[in-house]
Amino acid sequence: MAKQAGKGVEEFRPYVTKSIPVGANIVCADNSGAKILEVVMVHKTKTRVSRLPAAAVGDYCNVVVKKGPAELRKQVHGAVIIRQKYPVRRLSGIRVCFEDNAAVIVSAEGEMKGTGIKGPVAAEASEKWPRIANAASTVI
Repeated sequence: MAKQAGKGVEEFRPYVTKSIPVGANIVCADNSGAKILEVVMVHKTKTRVSRLPAAAVGDYCNVVVKKGPAELRKQVHGAVIIRQKYPVRRLSGIRVCFEDNAAVIVSAEGEMKGTGIKGPVAAEASEKWPRIANAASTVI
């Protein structure tokens, strides 16, 4: 079901349960040098009072590097979630979950900081972010 948006046509995307709240530590899956990321803010989320905003596969969020090189630490970066532990139900009825919660560091325009991605990438993230799909070795 496509509906007319402000610019072009917006695709129908099934709901993905948001399971990575603000403050969560996640794995950095690219080769930028960062190892552990902490989610600081999730873009385009609405939430209730006293409820933590949460991210799902394919969401853009702000992160801080907790473990990694000194030039990446103590500053805010943009990141896209590419894997989550909580099962994602597809339209075909299957449920897909991964071993870890992982993200890749990207710029505001969507360019990746690293050149490669370690491990698989969820199909929901690769549909939203084509540059991540190009760098991915496997898309599940």
